[in-house]
Amino acid sequence: MSTSTLNSLSKASSAYLRSAMHQPIQWREWGEEAFAVAQRENKPILLDIGAVWCHWCHVMDRESYDSPEIAQIVNERFVAVKVDRDERPDIDSRYQVAVSSISGQGGWPLTAFLTPDGKPFYGGTYFPPDDSYGRPSFKRVLLSIANAYHEKNDDVVEQAKMVESAISQAESFAGKSGDFSPSVIDAIVKSALGMYDPQNGGFGSAPKFPHPATLDLLIDQYVRAGDEELRNVFVNTLEKMARGGVYDQLAGGFHRYSVDERWGVPHFEKMCYDNSELLKNYVHAYQATGSEVFAGVAEDIIRWMDEWLSDRERGGFYASQDADLSMDDDGDYFTWTLAETRAVLTEEESSVACLYFDINEIGEMHHNPAKNVLYVRTSTADIAKRLNLPLSRIESLLQSAKQKMYAARLRRPTPYVDKTVYVGWNALCVSAYLETAKVLTLESPRHFALRSLDRILAEGWHADAELLHVLAYSDAAAERRNVPAVLDDYAFTVVACLDAYESTADLSYFNFAQRIADAMVERFFDPVAGGFFDTPKPVGLAQPLGVLGTHRKPFQDSPTPAGNSVAAVGLLRLYAYTNDQGYYDRAEQTMEVLAGMAGRYGLFASTYGIAAVHLSQPHTQVVVIGDGALAQQLYRTAVKPFSLSKAVLKLSHEQTVSQNLPPALAATLPHLPIINQGKTAAVICSGFSCQAPICDPEELAKPLRHNLTTSQESKK
Repeated sequence: MSTSTLNSLSKASSAYLRSAMHQPIQWREWGEEAFAVAQRENKPILLDIGAVWCHWCHVMDRESYDSPEIAQIVNERFVAVKVDRDERPDIDSRYQVAVSSISGQGGWPLTAFLTPDGKPFYGGTYFPPDDSYGRPSFKRVLLSIANAYHEKNDDVVEQAKMVESAISQAESFAGKSGDFSPSVIDAIVKSALGMYDPQNGGFGSAPKFPHPATLDLLIDQYVRAGDEELRNVFVNTLEKMARGGVYDQLAGGFHRYSVDERWGVPHFEKMCYDNSELLKNYVHAYQATGSEVFAGVAEDIIRWMDEWLSDRERGGFYASQDADLSMDDDGDYFTWTLAETRAVLTEEESSVACLYFDINEIGEMHHNPAKNVLYVRTSTADIAKRLNLPLSRIESLLQSAKQKMYAARLRRPTPYVDKTVYVGWNALCVSAYLETAKVLTLESPRHFALRSLDRILAEGWHADAELLHVLAYSDAAAERRNVPAVLDDYAFTVVACLDAYESTADLSYFNFAQRIADAMVERFFDPVAGGFFDTPKPVGLAQPLGVLGTHRKPFQDSPTPAGNSVAAVGLLRLYAYTNDQGYYDRAEQTMEVLAGMAGRYGLFASTYGIAAVHLSQPHTQVVVIGDGALAQQLYRTAVKPFSLSKAVLKLSHEQTVSQNLPPALAATLPHLPIINQGKTAAVICSGFSCQAPICDPEELAKPLRHNLTTSQESKK
């Protein structure tokens, strides 16, 4: 139904915007020109915010925006503006608040109606083409809004003022809300336990989203206190997720969320940031429990990301993979009918796979009841008993079945992969890969993570101390644009640079972390009330468009880690390496912005809880100095126990002498006699003082355990 004539989105760079270039709607990109037209013609603005991976965005595109009848109404009565929420999170976050205040819900597609100066007065999410789902038809909504704008303009303006007030009060945080207390960690943990689903794992009910920051916080608190209840929560959750349909049982990697409480039927899109944060969860759970199951899931996540979301040639992680191919398709690429299964497997393989994955004539998908979501229904041991075959034979048959099914799936039409490289999301992936490489002793992920970070620093960080939000767009033919970075990009990149320094002992990564953090403070920090704004402080007299001038200080994880909390973590880690009080003070001021109300945010403030661990626990650095087998044994011993507030460095004697140490360590370590003697040893430094060098791996393990226990006691 699309026209052969291109609209102005043909000049856009975003994959989501370019996907609408053939629509009969006279779309415009967000910018001065669109607002000028609206004001000149006195028309309300129809704002559509979505994403290339969003199923219901595609549905509304096909049902409504491809319709000539709808297009005629929109083109005659509105100025239509389309925004990619991944490309412009600053726009999305503010209008999400607006629509939520109007309709009680947000999400994508976000459909908002604005006055010509960009003030929202009505909105919703998906509107069907006809009256259905308890929602009015989009045509009826468009006509009603257009008429109301002209016939009841005073009411529209008044409504816009009320909505603007709601936006201004959301996450504005005018100042310190209380004194920081480590007890906030317990409050967040208590909130998570109160929402825990003991039967299915995870938190809350359907739809069920993963909460990676919550899980990391629970793992850290379990390791410190040994509370078996916490262990049961994260172990049960991670095991149930890995056995569920929300996990891609053939390729690895997680879908975005589950539509049911059992992790059974997912929304099939796969995001790089979900997988990066869950990757850390499984690695940390492996550290805390020693379960090889968790290590295996972590390696499979990397296998999938390497294959599907990685620019192997230049470095960098792609953004996402779509759920489906069309609006009539709901995860068909990922799901299986019984006939499809039998067509690619031997009878023996099929019998095992169908029992293991619960593949039947009737599956779980409403649009096609024959389609089965693959999830683990039973164990291989149970199947061995049922089929009266040796366990080894069952496992061999299952492995060959998985390989054949995946090979067959690869021959299907493949959902679109958005190859856009976002700086902040890439930084999350870099950190997760480096963490996995460190714990599981994997060189390939480490190498790729460092290549990806090097690309960010070379192409996305400019000499004038400005970071970009987008490093590269998916469509090679699209015009390259310099979209300014938001707080998340800076905060995540600071942490990634510190992770890279700890992985390599290359001081250049540490220096990048400092420079980017200093620029983050300069551009985003509120020196009066504390905390960081999500967008740079305005420079000059230019007025922000729409409601972009509204201040926000994000502390809520949604779905990526909250920018303020990650910024505080980065500053506290820099403080531990520099003893620069300015870093500590700004981190503390940031934490105090939410201190009086963090408990009310509950598990949605879990990254704040992680920052609280960094602020309240003594920072610990284990520095292994030397070469050879003993140095490697000491390093593995230091890495083994999980702790959010522990860092491990490994330096050769040559690196130490050549001053690859940040200021705080450089003031201490080079003066230790063991350095000049050329011996291999580990040194534990905490609170800017270092203990005596340790040369025995078994002896090193004892103080590391003691540090975790005593830090937990000091918190109490």
